[in-house]
Amino acid sequence: MNPTTPAPARTDAPLEKTALEVYVAPDRPSLVGLTRAELMACLGELGVPEKQRKMRAQQLWHWMYVRGARTFADMTNVSKDMRAQLEARFTVDRPEVVAEQISNDGTRKWLLRLPGDGVGRAHEVECVYIPETDRGTLCVSSQVGCTLNCSFCHTGTQRLVRNLTAGEIVGQVMVARDRLNDWVDRETPSGNRLVTNVVMMGMGEPLYNFDAVRDALNIVMDNEGIALSRRRITLSTSGVVPNIGRMGEETGVMLAISLHAVRDDLRNELVPLNRKYPLAQLLDACRDYPGASNSRRITFEYVMLKGVNDSLDDARLLVKLLKGIPAKINLIPFNPWPGSKYECSDWEQIEKFSEYVFNAGYSSPVRTPRGRDILAACGQLKSETEKLSVRERDALRAMAMTD
Repeated sequence: MNPTTPAPARTDAPLEKTALEVYVAPDRPSLVGLTRAELMACLGELGVPEKQRKMRAQQLWHWMYVRGARTFADMTNVSKDMRAQLEARFTVDRPEVVAEQISNDGTRKWLLRLPGDGVGRAHEVECVYIPETDRGTLCVSSQVGCTLNCSFCHTGTQRLVRNLTAGEIVGQVMVARDRLNDWVDRETPSGNRLVTNVVMMGMGEPLYNFDAVRDALNIVMDNEGIALSRRRITLSTSGVVPNIGRMGEETGVMLAISLHAVRDDLRNELVPLNRKYPLAQLLDACRDYPGASNSRRITFEYVMLKGVNDSLDDARLLVKLLKGIPAKINLIPFNPWPGSKYECSDWEQIEKFSEYVFNAGYSSPVRTPRGRDILAACGQLKSETEKLSVRERDALRAMAMTD
């Protein structure tokens, strides 16, 4: 494709899809992901006197999010009677790890099984841990599948099944700490945490699952629990403009924008959501993002596609577009996946693009691809579970209701 020729828009690609299924809680739901008020309500169901509920809820909170307890039996300062009552009604389960892959570079990818649709069909998502010398970053999913159909993204080829609950989002952080032995009681000379950063960049569009993502992030940031700093949590969105400012107000986390193009015609092709919220609206929302400053810059993610968006004209337009926004540009070499029509830009062209942006005053690091050999890199996540058709699913539900 000539770099000066706009890519044709995919007029048949829907902007949004409706979740086909909703979360169906198991007979004994997990307490993971509940707010303190919700925990106190659960204790009220067990007959705990109102005056004791706050204290009991705090005990549960500590055991779940500081010590990583996997059963109520582990909670030794809770009475035996209370533990038995909790065990009869609830669990502290997190998503089940059904597969783990470890890349040559140390990246780990977990396939996680979640409660399904109530008739035996489990749902699955992927979660990735990326170790580095100075940090350990966990890439967390927010939906089963995705709603956006971004043409360069493998995850976007999987239909949206449903939103994750707050517990299933927090549960991914807990699974990583389980697998890495990263809870407070772990035996380690330094005592340093292994999971230091969380990025909402896995499967799904976080701002289309606003309430659950907000509640989960506030649990992850709680100082009396998992206690990650809001400056170490980044939410990436393709540009759901109405929810950007609200997420900033209600969580204060760092913001990343999946930009990938500097012209509306091309972005309509690469990120179809742009047809609903074009660049001008998106960038206005970024200028207004609460707390954005030179010390809390917005990250603009830009995947480098050969002959599509990698010309120096694109670099010049990018600098012009971001004027006045405290920003850094994260250049992402395209990660290939089976069936993709795109190629990664040549390394020499990526360096030229990066140099132009850097000389214009913006940080422009080139993201080192991690986990490519296990399809764990940016844009490669996709759970391969076959899903039933809507008709088959409805028939199974009808059968279940008559049993």
